[in-house]
Amino acid sequence: MGVKQAHFNLFIHAAGHHSAAWRAPDSPAENLVDLAYYQDLARTAERGLFDAIFFADGHSLSPGIAADGPLWHLEPLTLLSALSQATTHIGLVSTVSATFYTPFHAARMLASLDHISGGRIGWNVVTSMFDAEAQNHGMEKMPDHATRYARAEEFVDVVLRLWDSWPRESIVIEREAPGRYIDGSQLTELHHHGEHFAVAGPLNVPRPPQGHPVLFQAGASEPGRNLAGRRAEAIYAVAYDVESGQEYRMDVRRRIAAAGRNPDSVAIMPGLVTYVGSTMEEARARQRELDVLLPTTSSLRQLSTFVGQDASQWELDAPVPKLPPLEDFTGPKGRYATILRIIETEQPTVRELLGRLAAGGGHCTMLGTPETIADDIERWIDAGAADGFNLMPPALPQDVEAFVDHVIPELQRRGRFRTEYTGSRLREHLGLEVPTQTRPGA
Repeated sequence: MGVKQAHFNLFIHAAGHHSAAWRAPDSPAENLVDLAYYQDLARTAERGLFDAIFFADGHSLSPGIAADGPLWHLEPLTLLSALSQATTHIGLVSTVSATFYTPFHAARMLASLDHISGGRIGWNVVTSMFDAEAQNHGMEKMPDHATRYARAEEFVDVVLRLWDSWPRESIVIEREAPGRYIDGSQLTELHHHGEHFAVAGPLNVPRPPQGHPVLFQAGASEPGRNLAGRRAEAIYAVAYDVESGQEYRMDVRRRIAAAGRNPDSVAIMPGLVTYVGSTMEEARARQRELDVLLPTTSSLRQLSTFVGQDASQWELDAPVPKLPPLEDFTGPKGRYATILRIIETEQPTVRELLGRLAAGGGHCTMLGTPETIADDIERWIDAGAADGFNLMPPALPQDVEAFVDHVIPELQRRGRFRTEYTGSRLREHLGLEVPTQTRPGA
């Protein structure tokens, strides 16, 4: 058996994942509603033979947007439809919230996109997290964590059954009199009546080219890991170092196996922030260019969100105040656990922590030459800490171009990454089979 190859997705986020990237003189801040900007990024990732591009999503405007800069602009599913016409092979993945959508609506949009793209769509299942989002959907606040995940479990189950409810084989197109477009006996009504949803079915879109768009999931909490174990076909993760990557991947693979599934079929991809230079000093200078633009007030506001308490008065050059243990934290647990690990390992001052979190919020950060970054990627993969990475460039487009032009060729030279696409669908890039069609009412 040859060496294990890496998977890569490009996580496209505004002007870049560094929170000060938009302030750089050469940033694309003026172009964040310009389709051409996203088309160029998608083509760059496709030139690098990435598995997919990925968009997260949010359902409220950031209260700090005046100073903090851009988060969300174009609705991602609409954007993916346009990007599918500007690319030919690369997968197209978006977050869709199980808290704010209905199963029928999500199933219909994602199935349509899979047809439009020729089988390149992935769905990142999330439950969302902020009350400001809930208040844009007729709720006073977010449902509690357990309720959100119970809803998500039912949501995913119904969507999968909807995708199977109108088999493409039922389309017979018999034009001769009396005429018959489909064999109606093959359609299946769901008659689903659950705790959260009532869905009659069948879906009014035929089964997607991939059978099911690829199901991605990201969640570090206990319910999130359980959902990933039962359903996820690829997983986005937060892992600060090799040890935390090993711990998460081992735990989730155990849950996948317990659900009767093959853990080797599920790629686990931690977020990865990279600063690439021809020398180590050049890479450090690249990082400093962005860090110097970081406004302290908005950085402390972001930190307050991450740790669930007001950090605005923390002394910048003092150690980080003691934080509650993970089990007592009620917010998003994955990011919080990473922050606790950074504090434990690096013992930073508040100012140093702000710089560490500025790009990617505590995800793995690799800074160096193409060779040293390729070394680190190999180390993570060979140690069982990752199957690949969800690339989070600090600034766009420069930092993804540097990765594609310099790190990818180095990985290819080492036999660690493909030199051409061998398929045209996202399932093929990830080595996934088309799921067996089930009878939705069964």
